[in-house]
Amino acid sequence: MRSDKILTAVDAHAEGEPGRVITGGLPHIPGDTVYAKMRWMEKNLDEIRLMMLREPRGHPALCCNALVAPCHPEADAGFIIMEQTEYPPMSGSNTICTVTVLLETGILPMREPVTELTLEAPAGLIRVRADCVNGKVTRVTFRNVPAFAVHLDVPLDVPGHGTVRVDIAWGGMFYVLAEAAQFGLTISAENGADMVRISEAMRQAAAQAYPVSHPDTPDITGPTISQLTGPASARNAHGTSAVTVSTGPFDPKRPGDLTGVLDRSPCGTGTCAKMAVLHAKGLLKTGEDYVNQGPMRTTFTGRIVEQTRIGPHDAIIPTLSGQAWIYGLSHYSRDPSDPFPTGYKIADIWGS
Repeated sequence: MRSDKILTAVDAHAEGEPGRVITGGLPHIPGDTVYAKMRWMEKNLDEIRLMMLREPRGHPALCCNALVAPCHPEADAGFIIMEQTEYPPMSGSNTICTVTVLLETGILPMREPVTELTLEAPAGLIRVRADCVNGKVTRVTFRNVPAFAVHLDVPLDVPGHGTVRVDIAWGGMFYVLAEAAQFGLTISAENGADMVRISEAMRQAAAQAYPVSHPDTPDITGPTISQLTGPASARNAHGTSAVTVSTGPFDPKRPGDLTGVLDRSPCGTGTCAKMAVLHAKGLLKTGEDYVNQGPMRTTFTGRIVEQTRIGPHDAIIPTLSGQAWIYGLSHYSRDPSDPFPTGYKIADIWGS
């Protein structure tokens, strides 16, 4: 086999959302923090993200994680999160997939019934508790970075849909959130195409009307991702979310080109952003669980454990828990004569 690059990876999904974890084959990635490593990779090694997420090795709904050496002395491992159009500073489903892969493959030692570890994400240190039984990670609970609301109930003109009320919040990424009922929608997998189309229009409108940046890291901007919310249909859930992940960059010269895909899970950072909004509105108290249901009726459980401040914003410190399952072990190669070395996207499934 001719190849100028071979990567080993473990494929897993967290409550439905696929999160591939690269376990071997990456070159040295410099940087004195994992955030710095992420920025270096974005500038100098983006071919890895493209190669692993686009066809023929990937698909629109796939996320990917690169295991890297941690920089913080308290961290057991580091990871860089890669999505179709960006490098998110944090992701709940990808954290759960990465922890599951680290422990179930033996990269880090598993201790039953509970393994405690610390990951260094680009957003900072993530403290993790993994419940383990007979070599299987049955639950991952992590303490996320602080989440906060920036705008509450502000008007947003969404082309083709009129003016709606939205919230803008950070949960590890910057989200624009709106009640799905404003668009005449209920959240379900069957309504996926409509939810993606509306969510992308909403995200693009919010990015222009309400641009935001993180007080501690101003080059993190947004909103880059959208979330529709509604009442839960499962008995054990408190609410429902449908998060749309973009699969193509916004071109202001072509505003009708809306591309994206539903997060198959309830979305971890989206749940944390949603909890920050609910807390800011007086609807969720510290110490209360919040069970968030996704479009496939799977759930993540969040809890506000502390309150703090980030810059001028009141913030919460949330925990989030869910489960992941490994479904594949793979080697991915690249033939130097391949005419599509970083993969490709075709509009039949990727949109325009």
